[in-house]
Amino acid sequence: MIRITEANFLTSASTLNQCPFEEYMEVAFLGRSNVGKSSLINAMTNRKQLAKKSSTPGKTRLINFFNVTFDEDKQKYFARFVDLPGFGYAKVSKKEQEAWQRHLNDFITNRVSIRVFLFLIDARHPNLAIDEGVLEYIQSLLRDDQVLLKVFTKSDKLKQNELAALRKNYKDGHFVSVLKRRGIDALVDLVGRKLFKEGQC
Repeated sequence: MIRITEANFLTSASTLNQCPFEEYMEVAFLGRSNVGKSSLINAMTNRKQLAKKSSTPGKTRLINFFNVTFDEDKQKYFARFVDLPGFGYAKVSKKEQEAWQRHLNDFITNRVSIRVFLFLIDARHPNLAIDEGVLEYIQSLLRDDQVLLKVFTKSDKLKQNELAALRKNYKDGHFVSVLKRRGIDALVDLVGRKLFKEGQC
């Protein structure tokens, strides 16, 4: 199984030209504010404070980069995690929202090093129109060398029958709980294999 053995914060950027050189393949974390992106990054890397969690949904409007070392049988592989700004909650002006959206669009469409999109969905609210709209948009932009994985967070909040129904409806979904650490190691292994073992995703 592929594990993550090292991780560190690299830098933050608000525009594409501020982003670091595309040295490694990247995993982009995308989802609504408060869906648990920072918590998932911390869980996957086993670093409690690596990605800063905000008490105010939508407050963070920066793209945050983390260097990550994957390991399989002492063979090391290097990649980057990219924490994209959450959408759906930010209390900012329309002008700020438009500028923010433009920068995010520039990054998603022009950042050639992105190989995996992790699209996070709150397991308690799987059918929100805003999620479906953004998901459709990302899927329309996917290149042949990219893959999108749907990750349902906070699955521990569901009853067993609710979780079973969600799994049935989303057979391509990946179900995780940071609190119970369910599905985290399997997700790390899957992402590692998409990056380093499958060639084209």
